[in-house]
Amino acid sequence: MSAHDHLAPGAGSLHLVPVPLVEAGAAPGQAGAPAQVLPPSTLAVARAARYFLVENARSARAFLKSIGHAQPIASLDIVEIGHEPDAARLDQWLAPLAAAPGRAPLDAVLLSEAGCPGIADPGASLVARAHALGIAVVPWVGPCSILLALMAAGMNGQRFRFVGYLPQDRSALRERLLELQRDAHGGETQICIETPYRNARLFEAILEACDPELRLAVAVELTGSGQSIQSRSVGHWRSVAAATSAQLHRRPAVFLLHGAGARAPARRAASSGRPKTRQHPSP
Repeated sequence: MSAHDHLAPGAGSLHLVPVPLVEAGAAPGQAGAPAQVLPPSTLAVARAARYFLVENARSARAFLKSIGHAQPIASLDIVEIGHEPDAARLDQWLAPLAAAPGRAPLDAVLLSEAGCPGIADPGASLVARAHALGIAVVPWVGPCSILLALMAAGMNGQRFRFVGYLPQDRSALRERLLELQRDAHGGETQICIETPYRNARLFEAILEACDPELRLAVAVELTGSGQSIQSRSVGHWRSVAAATSAQLHRRPAVFLLHGAGARAPARRAASSGRPKTRQHPSP
């Protein structure tokens, strides 16, 4: 199919379902368990689906088992699309959503390994292709580590930038951190992540490169039993660097930077005397 092709009316929908940020096998009632972080409507969509497009098949099966899917997990159609989905296979993966003679269209559920599909995780290319084919795309509510960390950091939530992973080369990493520091001092919160086993390396690089007055928030194991969220000056972090580095090892973390003197811009009511209208929230 070309980029201008569309599926027949009555096609299934592509549902974007977040999953817990910590191990999906947490027992019911424990921190990180699906019912603790996902609303009933999201769980209902995942439990009703039979066709799944997933970043990792193993973690997807664990999630579906943990939510008590009504069907045997082995009977479900779980297709692994990987961390970098093959663009040549997008139409193949979306084909079951089309109606065919003697077969009703399926809905598909897109799952990443943790958090929200398409947000620092694979899925955007599949979603874009679904739009091109006229497939309805339905996002569902669930945890996003980037937004949870921003909420808890006490930093500017009206101007922020997620910059993803930073360079591995030490010289390039230092240069990039100085760029982020400049923007952070300008009032824009800078958010980055790292592979868990390299967390300590990034943390130490921030402390080495950045001004002592710069604010650094470190959010670890969000929604899990070991959750820790602290927002301090780089100077303060330097005084506890050794202990903190050890605590970061192999634990999912989000790092946020913001200028010490920067403040979130105040919202001003219109000067005309008319009632202030409700503003749409930032993304």
